[in-house]
Amino acid sequence: MTDVKVSVLFVCLGNICRSPTAEGVFRTLVEAEGLGENFHIDSAGTGAYHVGQPPDPRAQAVALRRDIDISNQRARQARASDFQKFDYVLAMDDDNHAALSVICPPGLDHKLHLMLNFADGVEGHDVPDPYYARGNGFETVLDLLELANRGLLAHIREKHF
Repeated sequence: MTDVKVSVLFVCLGNICRSPTAEGVFRTLVEAEGLGENFHIDSAGTGAYHVGQPPDPRAQAVALRRDIDISNQRARQARASDFQKFDYVLAMDDDNHAALSVICPPGLDHKLHLMLNFADGVEGHDVPDPYYARGNGFETVLDLLELANRGLLAHIREKHF
């Protein structure tokens, strides 16, 4: 076991669907690998629409079906200081990436990434916002986030451990 500490922030628009799900998936992965002590994991939204609210009940239900409990999370807004605090700031889509670029302090843009750039076969794509989607939108998001988070963890292990 190493004493390296890596901090990861997942960001979507409102911090009630995609980013809290990504946080929950990643936390579950690192805990299963016995690496929980080596990470600081959080999520945020580029907008302040849902600050203080729990994740969307649909996101919670889909996550819980895969033994991922995100019910204790509360939405917050991303801020410029997050780029000093976190090693990785992961945007769920191009719009949120652009919004984060605006608040990113000079010289820290290397910390900002698109989430799916860590998912083989879907690099450069957006994690779709399931909020208004019908059907299996939340399941699709969870599938993509599981794939991307496995790639992210492999990247971090190679680079930091």
